[in-house]
Amino acid sequence: MSSEEIYLSYHGVLLPKETHSLESLRFAQDFTFKDDDVVAVVYPKSGTVWMQEILPLVLNGGDLTPIHTVPNWDRVPWLEEKRLEVVVDKLASPRPMVSHLPYHLMPPSFLTSKAKVIYVMRNPRDVMVSSYFFHQMAGFLPDPGTFDEFMNSFLEGKVMFGKWTDHVKSWKHTELGDRIMYITYEEMVQDLPAALRRMSDFLGRDLSEETIQKITEHCSFKTMKDNVMSNFSLVPKVYLDNDKSPFLRKGVIGDWKNHFSSEQLAKFTSVIDKDLEKESFTLPWSLD
Repeated sequence: MSSEEIYLSYHGVLLPKETHSLESLRFAQDFTFKDDDVVAVVYPKSGTVWMQEILPLVLNGGDLTPIHTVPNWDRVPWLEEKRLEVVVDKLASPRPMVSHLPYHLMPPSFLTSKAKVIYVMRNPRDVMVSSYFFHQMAGFLPDPGTFDEFMNSFLEGKVMFGKWTDHVKSWKHTELGDRIMYITYEEMVQDLPAALRRMSDFLGRDLSEETIQKITEHCSFKTMKDNVMSNFSLVPKVYLDNDKSPFLRKGVIGDWKNHFSSEQLAKFTSVIDKDLEKESFTLPWSLD
């Protein structure tokens, strides 16, 4: 299939037609945020599914019912996808959602509400590797080609939701003040209980240490990989073929070292550095 058959272009950002439509994007733009809504904003392949597991448990005090009875795409829906309109009336407050949207494409009601955002960043080298394998197994996305070819597409922003650097810049330049919390995928991998404590404090949940440990256990990579409500095994093979690459593949830090050549790494680092050279913020990882 051609790129035009697979993607729709929304304000210059490519979105998969299988999960997005002009109607779903219109619904998102007209969506009315409540002040106690919580959105995890994540560039694709940076921890979205993990946040779909974590948010309900932090918000409901560790009640495991939703993660065992409701598929993750319904328990914590994507703001911009077709499914939101179907399930939004079933979401109990405080409503958890996820989004891949850049800041400037968020709905007007989000900007005027008191809804909170947790922005999750991941080392872009690991993001690209994860995205490369995801494109191999996702029937609704274009074939990624060679690793070198996909790296070029990734760096040029010719992938879903555009350039990684543009996404990060958009969310680093907000006027949300204490409504936004930044955390990295790496921090969550290295010390999930500490990350959960930060989220708990940010969301005003005051979770006990016992609850923090309970959530940690049930949000481990292994537990999620074994949970049919979380591992996307319920999705038909025509859309996600786990035989080609498992949806939850590794969930580790630094897998990029197994895939980049020294030449590819030099090019990747050079492009990312150039994209961010005028920025006042620094990345939490060294890309050298």
